[in-house]
Amino acid sequence: MMPKAQYRVGQKVVVAPVANSSLSPRDSDLEKYVGQRGEITDCYWITLDRGTKVFYIYSVKIGEGEKELVLHEDELQPDIA
Repeated sequence: MMPKAQYRVGQKVVVAPVANSSLSPRDSDLEKYVGQRGEITDCYWITLDRGTKVFYIYSVKIGEGEKELVLHEDELQPDIA
């Protein structure tokens, strides 16, 4: 059985800081968005190891502009404000 996605389309979220201290080029590019609020616009999943591992990624519209990011579940936090 596939685990349920942590976030849903339309949910408000905040971009979270990356936990790993060794930043990849992708992670360092996301640092400028940490703490910014957005809204989930779409959800995708990737299955590995014949479906035993499932990873969710989300399209997130940031702020009032047109900027949209694709983020992993661990790069997001629910916006409780």
